Amino acid sequence: MYKPLIYLISTFVLISCTSDKQQADFIVTNANIYTVDDALPKAQAFAIKDGLFIGVGSSKEINNLFTSKEILNLKGKTIVPGLIDGHCHFNDLGFFMQQVDLTGTNSLDEVVNRVLAFQKEKNLNFITGYGWDQNDWETKQLPTKDQLDLHFPETPVVLSRIDDHAFLVNQAALNLAGINSQTSVSGGEIVKNKGQITGVLIDNAKDMVKKIMPKAGINHSVKALKDAESHCLKLGLTTVSDAGLQKETIDLIDSLQKNDELKIKVYAMVSVSPENLDYYLKKGITKTDRLHVRSFKIYADGALGSRGAALKQPYSDREGHFGAMVTSLEDLDQIANTIAKSDFQMNTHAIGDSANAYILKTYARVLKSQTNRRWRIEHAQVIDPDDFDYFTEIIPSVQPTHATSDMYWAEDRLGPERIKGAYAYKTLLEINGRIVLGTDFPVEKVNPMYTFYAAVARQDLTGYPEEGFQINNGLSREETLKGMTIWAAYANFEEKEKGSIEKNKLADFVILDQDIMEVPIEEVPNIKINGTYINGEKVYSSTKLF
Repeated sequence: MYKPLIYLISTFVLISCTSDKQQADFIVTNANIYTVDDALPKAQAFAIKDGLFIGVGSSKEINNLFTSKEILNLKGKTIVPGLIDGHCHFNDLGFFMQQVDLTGTNSLDEVVNRVLAFQKEKNLNFITGYGWDQNDWETKQLPTKDQLDLHFPETPVVLSRIDDHAFLVNQAALNLAGINSQTSVSGGEIVKNKGQITGVLIDNAKDMVKKIMPKAGINHSVKALKDAESHCLKLGLTTVSDAGLQKETIDLIDSLQKNDELKIKVYAMVSVSPENLDYYLKKGITKTDRLHVRSFKIYADGALGSRGAALKQPYSDREGHFGAMVTSLEDLDQIANTIAKSDFQMNTHAIGDSANAYILKTYARVLKSQTNRRWRIEHAQVIDPDDFDYFTEIIPSVQPTHATSDMYWAEDRLGPERIKGAYAYKTLLEINGRIVLGTDFPVEKVNPMYTFYAAVARQDLTGYPEEGFQINNGLSREETLKGMTIWAAYANFEEKEKGSIEKNKLADFVILDQDIMEVPIEEVPNIKINGTYINGEKVYSSTKLF
């Protein structure tokens, strides 16, 4: 006769316990979570509401505290915070995806053949392409325009080198740009052979051709951004730090994000120009939940691969050649002083030891006693031993796959002593305490798994060299994951909202098909993304399970 009463009491207790639980939009349980939170490095579960993590802990803890109609049991799969590319060219990637892809070509003949095949399909009035690298060819000299002139006598052709610091152009493009053997340029080079233009334009010399290249229409620009986003989300990137954007592109990104047409988050480094400096310094910092505009991108010198990086001593493989500063010292000083008086960050491309030394000393001088400015050196590629200590206050932003791409020829450029101060990521980390990791895509591949592998193993995808390139400057897995998450967020003034899986942070996270911290390091490049989430929203899934 007491069973109904017992049943009512049991039901009341169950309802009471359930009502005490906090409602979540969805819950993830039974996962292998690397939080990148020093207070709780590992977890099994979390709850999300309104785009935020509202609880992180064991599966039992989260199930006891939260309830949701949607519970995702990951059955041991690995989760890491949303991955951040600390230095890339997101907008350029989208446009390059619509051009002739010359990456991986083994000769000038192969370059020309790809252009011919592309033009046969597209039949354009102006041909553009990207990705050639003479260092990958058997004949490693810079190419000439002769074959392009033969096949395209009237159609302008502009082909960007992999680092985007050099163009190979044909005579039709030179004619359109008004470039001849008497044309001179500061901060770059019109490469000649016996007084004749070869068709290779380095650094500032490219600007004359850029002026005559067709401008992208709005539909083309929107497609480029959406194509780039789709590629990045599939690879687990939730934030991209675009190293050099114009106002119109930033405005377009903002518009697409606000219309919910672009999900990925963008940390925008504004390309320095008098107009952009004036506009953004008056406007001030822009911050939404997906767009952050608070930095300027400046070029100090060129690239090592095209011998444009500014070195203290001549190149080891080109007598008397020091590279070049692409921005004058006077302009660099003026820009640094101007930005130092604002709340904006200054992020300077510096490759050679001379360029790095000048920028580091300029930063130290103009910032003086200012704190928490988080100014950055982008690439920090070749550093004189005497200059490393400047990185105590300056953030190094590096690209690990540059080291494993450049290692085949970098010592030829620098010699056996200078190479010791190049790609010195561990040294930079020990001095600063943080290091930002990115790719510089599309110069390198977008895949952040390649970044992780190169940072730790210091090998290319074939496993070369067996002992790792200057392995003493390899990073640990923990350091590498931080460089792709919380340290990259810190460098963007965003560490309080992203970069780790913590309560009250935005729910950006990635589901991996293998344990990135435990699998043999040679397996890391093969890790696939099962799901990418931004602000708690699934923006990519490789399987119906997610």
